[in-house]
Amino acid sequence: MKIAVFPGSFDPLTNGHLDIIQRSYNLFDKLVIAVLNNPNKKCSFTLTERKIIIEEVLKEENLANHVIVKEFSGLLIHFLKQINAKIIVRGIRALSDFEFEFRAARMNNHLDPIVETLFLLSKSDYEHISSSLIKEVYSLGGDVSKYLPKSVLYHLENNCNIQRIPNNI
Repeated sequence: MKIAVFPGSFDPLTNGHLDIIQRSYNLFDKLVIAVLNNPNKKCSFTLTERKIIIEEVLKEENLANHVIVKEFSGLLIHFLKQINAKIIVRGIRALSDFEFEFRAARMNNHLDPIVETLFLLSKSDYEHISSSLIKEVYSLGGDVSKYLPKSVLYHLENNCNIQRIPNNI
């Protein structure tokens, strides 16, 4: 069974993330969305909230039958060994992403030579989108609805600790 892992903090999950999930869905027997607990990042949603929100999106998109969501912390390589996976899926939006992801892939391969990283280029509609940018635009009163799945937007509007400046235009 080919198991791939798509890791990230997903705070929040964007349509760019969802695009990578949908495209990976057909490539592997099982896809694990690995939601990272990074104590160095200030997240708008808790780890558990992010996991639940992603599971809601997977159900809405009919992807829940062979995509699962798991929480993890620590080294990604250790997580891969725990679930017997050998493939990491990463989305690339721009050249700057590639530089970071290239180094991470080399380190992961150094730590475990069996592990491979598969890079998927973002669709042009999403290459400028990041979770950080979404949160910033949202906090300043901007409309981010076309960049988020509906349930993510609902949670952003109703269950998130982002202080929003009203749009008075």
